[in-house]
Amino acid sequence: MPRKTKKQQYETRTEALVTPIAEKWGVRIYDVDYIREGQDYYLNVYIDKDGGVNIGDCENVSRELSDALDAEDFIAGEYTLVVSSPGLGRTLTKDRHLQNSIGQEVEIRTYKPQELVGSKEFSGILTAFDADTVTILCAPAPKGRKKKQTADEETGERQITVNRKEIAVIRLAIDF
Repeated sequence: MPRKTKKQQYETRTEALVTPIAEKWGVRIYDVDYIREGQDYYLNVYIDKDGGVNIGDCENVSRELSDALDAEDFIAGEYTLVVSSPGLGRTLTKDRHLQNSIGQEVEIRTYKPQELVGSKEFSGILTAFDADTVTILCAPAPKGRKKKQTADEETGERQITVNRKEIAVIRLAIDF
């Protein structure tokens, strides 16, 4: 089994530390992310609940988690703790995020243009995923574009399967 990076260790230990705190306050952990931006480090804890979180939820979890992190003191160096909602256009980083988003519209950005859509950025309805791929149902191809994949004969919708290693970001689409 590969050894965990420092980042992974911090995220795993923080998630274990914050989970009972979140449960106490009636929220659930969506994700934990330890990142560097410029010279600064941030420990981002994203919480969620049915109906959405409010500032009080974030404040309660943040205060209690901050005390617990100070007591455990396992993160080397200075960092800023941020407790917030994952937002409407939440990034789907884990299998549980994808599972909860089946049937919803997602936006995908890949590292290189995808042959089937001719772009690095596209969107569609998330229909399936597995350990290696994500499948979405896309709108019909623009007129004049060669169809290199099967499309529904009536609607023209296309099913696109993308290798997960090629995905830079997948997030819920925001519909205004």
